[in-house]
Amino acid sequence: MTLDASPGADNITADGLPQWIDPARTALVVIDIQVDFAAPEGLLGRAGVDVSVLKPALARAELLVDEARRTGVPVIFVALQTSPETDSPSWKEWMRRRGRTPDEEMAICRIGTPGVEFCDPKPREGELVVGKPKYSAFIGTDFEAQLRARGIDTLVVCGITTECCVDCTVRDAFHRDFHVFLVEDACAAYEEEVHQGSLRALTLNCAIPVTTSEVEAAWGELAVPAGLKAGAGA
Repeated sequence: MTLDASPGADNITADGLPQWIDPARTALVVIDIQVDFAAPEGLLGRAGVDVSVLKPALARAELLVDEARRTGVPVIFVALQTSPETDSPSWKEWMRRRGRTPDEEMAICRIGTPGVEFCDPKPREGELVVGKPKYSAFIGTDFEAQLRARGIDTLVVCGITTECCVDCTVRDAFHRDFHVFLVEDACAAYEEEVHQGSLRALTLNCAIPVTTSEVEAAWGELAVPAGLKAGAGA
């Protein structure tokens, strides 16, 4: 429940960011940057969706991945991976009632097809990939167990789309008592007003908004050896 719906409720702060997103407790979670969602040759691109609107956010997500790797923050890639066995009957009925073609649209990110593959950024060998059958990374997966096993209690989240898989994952993380820092300019939706509305709802209720530059600065500070920081040894 939102405890304060006044204008001041928007003034949530990310104070102490370097300590909160320290590599010892944090993972960067990259959500659904896959061919079917983000590439012109993917299912949505072929259907006429303007995926080019995602480019700025995806470029920032790539910067975050690079900085996380330099700093030693674990990078976890989340991917929708569907099959006929995991198709949701409720999703199928929802699409039917919206006048859409369920059998065709449920084939998005099918296991074994090019559409399920990652666009840039892509995972490196040894980095955790969480395949999920539904919107949230926590549903039908061992994502929470993987995080707990690594001692992670804080997530820095980026990816697509803000109102769907990012939203569902962020809310489920919050309900499981993870601290969630949502990188607002490294997430995107296909419509800007949808992106902005989703950001507002999430930051009013369960996520701490940050920018790519703020996260990069915080991790950059952590990556500098103590003896080389400004003023050290002077």
